[in-house]
Amino acid sequence: MTMVDDELSLTFAALADPTRRAMLARLAEGDRTVNELRAPFDLTQQAISKHLKVLERAGLVSRGRSAQYRPCHLEPERLDGAVDWIARHRRVWTERFDQLDEHLEALRRSNPTKEHPPT
Repeated sequence: MTMVDDELSLTFAALADPTRRAMLARLAEGDRTVNELRAPFDLTQQAISKHLKVLERAGLVSRGRSAQYRPCHLEPERLDGAVDWIARHRRVWTERFDQLDEHLEALRRSNPTKEHPPT
């Protein structure tokens, strides 16, 4: 496993949880404190902190420091690896489905009168 694969695994693992995805969506609107991130959820401070640690370990979130204020900040460039991976695999599968469509169409043209019974 390469470093990129490991980073990708961390990203997908972080994105696997709906609470973490919701937290990232809120951070996409701007920096938030932990309490602001916690507000819409019925979760303890400890549970939110665990979610944040997963997001930080994946590099999707960083925490700043400004006096007493420790805002959480989205690191959107860390999603680029996942976006690239998805796009690459989407292209592969689109090509495969296009080839399958072409093959099925060729079969239909070569045998236009034969009805295929339902399976």
